[in-house]
Amino acid sequence: MALELNEVGRFIQAQAPFCDLEASATEYFIKSLEAVYLTPENQNQWLNSNSPCLFLIRSGLYDILDSSGEVVARLSEGDYFGYPSLLTGEPISNRLEVQNEGIVYLLSQVHWDYLREHYKAFAQYFVRAHANRLLSVNYKKRSDDWSSKRICEIMKQGAVTADPETKIADAARTMSQFGVSSLMITENKKLVGVITDRDLRNRVLAEGRSPNDVVATIMTSNPKHVFEHNRVFSAFHLMLKQNIHHLPVLDEHHHPIGMITATDLLRQQKSDPVQLIGRIYKADSVADIKRYALEVPELLKGFSDRVEDTSLIGKLLSGITDAMTARLIQLFQLQHGNAPTPFSWICFGSQAREEQTLHSDQDNGLLLPDNLTQPQLDYFKALGEFVCDNLIACGIKECPGGIMASRDNCRMGLSGWLNQFSAWIKSPSPQAILNCKIFFDIRFVEGSESLYESFSEGILTTTKNQIFFASMATDINANSVPIGLFNQFKLEKTQQKHTFLDLKKRGVAIINDIVRLYALHHNITAANTLERLSALSKKQDVNKSDIYDLKDCWRYLTQLRLNVQLQQKGLPANCIDPEDLTSLERHQLKEAFYLIKQAQQAVAFKFARGSL
Repeated sequence: MALELNEVGRFIQAQAPFCDLEASATEYFIKSLEAVYLTPENQNQWLNSNSPCLFLIRSGLYDILDSSGEVVARLSEGDYFGYPSLLTGEPISNRLEVQNEGIVYLLSQVHWDYLREHYKAFAQYFVRAHANRLLSVNYKKRSDDWSSKRICEIMKQGAVTADPETKIADAARTMSQFGVSSLMITENKKLVGVITDRDLRNRVLAEGRSPNDVVATIMTSNPKHVFEHNRVFSAFHLMLKQNIHHLPVLDEHHHPIGMITATDLLRQQKSDPVQLIGRIYKADSVADIKRYALEVPELLKGFSDRVEDTSLIGKLLSGITDAMTARLIQLFQLQHGNAPTPFSWICFGSQAREEQTLHSDQDNGLLLPDNLTQPQLDYFKALGEFVCDNLIACGIKECPGGIMASRDNCRMGLSGWLNQFSAWIKSPSPQAILNCKIFFDIRFVEGSESLYESFSEGILTTTKNQIFFASMATDINANSVPIGLFNQFKLEKTQQKHTFLDLKKRGVAIINDIVRLYALHHNITAANTLERLSALSKKQDVNKSDIYDLKDCWRYLTQLRLNVQLQQKGLPANCIDPEDLTSLERHQLKEAFYLIKQAQQAVAFKFARGSL
């Protein structure tokens, strides 16, 4: 088919990556193209391992199917396919299925190799596209795992609601009519309470209450809840932690859309990772908790093969640490009496971000009311030492920096904690910035939620300090990615002369630092990195493409980091020898570091102009 070069040129120049490349690349691409008209009759002749090509769709609609017949991708105008085999050299295993006939442009292997060699941005575009495709396909294959599903995927019934002034008898009739064991109580479309069939037994029948009373007198006010796009794993964990059997599900506007029950979750369950958490919460002794902790490494190996993405691994490990911590606190109180005052056990760092790994250590503290007596302080000192010492015995290592509730400087009253945060922000010395990297990733674990909320509100009022933001940005840019001249890896060495890249220090930690800074700037209270990125993507002044790039980089590096820990090749924790990677994986790793470097430069431009 003859090519009308001017008309083709306009189309090509509008497509990535050519819209960002010099004209010579576009001209070469156009002159090297072949055009074919794809139909159901000729579709099978084009995806051929003997002559792999890059395909660019000009018109039509096409499905790419894997060897099992599953649709990998549906493609239309401006989409590419065929590049995975060009990148990897592996045989083509997918097949093409034409949905709507159309024109497709083909670029042969030799011309593809020329463009990759002479135009770096061309190569980077397809390396990144392939990494995203791998993530997408991998997620699809793993999506049948119950724990990684979204809650909205397993909900079977909409919200059944009543207002607070509904009579108890009418509420019971509504529950019977819809065949549900609970009712959400709403006011102005917002959730204010929940009643369950257990409430009808224990708070009405057992107490002889009149069925003409209103449900507001028996409901559980301000109930725990989840959002429709949360993972099933998170819902199950919350139920286990709070010992509840009904969990309202809200949409992003905080409107109730349904109820999920323990029965719903058990029906989904096909394996037992969160059952371990359930056993920890119900452990009768410290010895039981220690015994359960021994199951974690083997459990993680099996769980990592099934979950949808690696962020769930961190949530699992952090959930286990949460459960151990909460149960140890409860066991201490059973032995020594209830706490003399409200308190909040809080965690920092990777546990707060729900991104723990097998090598994570402790970062925790005790938030206390102000002006406690010495006996009260002694009680909490003993509590901190009991919990931290037993966490160490369970495999959660001692913090090298001493950030543990067993230390005096991590057991403070509300004013003491807030004064400490304020001092770091007002005088952002290198040590203060280092502290902020840990302490500004913070999450409530056990105790008084109201005390913790007061703490969170106080922290938000202290962070609006441009000098502080500039100092954090400067520090972020002081940690360079391990890419040197000519796009080569800059390797470190162990005493045994093993060469390696530190995926945590030179990759994941930089992303965490960047995302934390943006989150503080936008008053985002979430601690988890991916949740922070999702919240940032809704802000008007944040580049959406940068957010997606950071998400992809974080996931890719975290996956590599997890693989290293499971393989245990003798390198330092979180480190990898790039020679153990395939050529494509090395390309993807370099691309991830390149994108991180760009994000560092963007942070410097936004926050540290004039201070670098």
